[in-house]
Amino acid sequence: MIRTLFHGCATALVTPMKSGAVDYPALTRLIERQIEGGVAALVPCGTTGEASTLGHEEKRRVIAHTVEKAGGRVPVIAGCGSTSTAMLAILAREAEIDGADGVLCLTPFYNKANNEGVYLHFKTVCDHVSLPVIAYNVPSRTGLSIDIDTYSRLCELKNFAGVKEASGNALYAAGVLSKYRDSFPLYSGTDELTAPLYSLGSSGVISVAANIVPERVVKLCRLCEEGKLSDAAEEQLCLLPLMRALFSEVNPIPVKTALSVMGLCTDEMRLPLCHMNSSTKIKLLYEMKKLNVI
Repeated sequence: MIRTLFHGCATALVTPMKSGAVDYPALTRLIERQIEGGVAALVPCGTTGEASTLGHEEKRRVIAHTVEKAGGRVPVIAGCGSTSTAMLAILAREAEIDGADGVLCLTPFYNKANNEGVYLHFKTVCDHVSLPVIAYNVPSRTGLSIDIDTYSRLCELKNFAGVKEASGNALYAAGVLSKYRDSFPLYSGTDELTAPLYSLGSSGVISVAANIVPERVVKLCRLCEEGKLSDAAEEQLCLLPLMRALFSEVNPIPVKTALSVMGLCTDEMRLPLCHMNSSTKIKLLYEMKKLNVI
């Protein structure tokens, strides 16, 4: 039986900041806007949420705040990552205590690992929590990609609940889907590949663009799920320039810049992230204007 936390669009939430601290009123506004926009799930403390520069207690509070404000209307899937598998298991357990509905766990990074180590990494987390566990495959950030054959062992774990596939490699994703689409859900971690991967059997997207245009990404997913692939292709192509602009610099610099222009939060980030280059910002604003976002 496939364990599925959600279908459709989940939003990789930014973590708004003000004067060096997390801006919780702004976070509440962002959460409400996403739920009103129809998203299927919220993912705090991932890459887009600047988890790597949040302190331990800050992460716990951001997750707990998201759970509280979501109020059970949509599942909250907490981002978790560590160079230590033991610490990752602790983070996942704390997310469970703090009310998360699932956890999104990074592959081993910096240390990397062989195939056995990757399997044991996720098995250890699955053994420490009862929550659904989604693997996060993002080799551009971690230097490691999950070997396709390793999924045959991962899907035997009782609470393994899929993968956020953010390699940007459509052939790799197609390889995973060709073998395992009936075993666990695959979620695109690359906005530009949402419709293409849906056509191959994916279950949705964990989206950066949804921070800006939640209704449009929800619509794209709905068209895919309804089998209206021609309409979905048109929507994907319409959104593609914005999606590309949101990755014209390191995520989440552009998306946070966009949200600040929209008046939803500041564009404050923690080093080594800093303000967006003026030339790429002009291009981002141009794409936002084309979609009547600003």
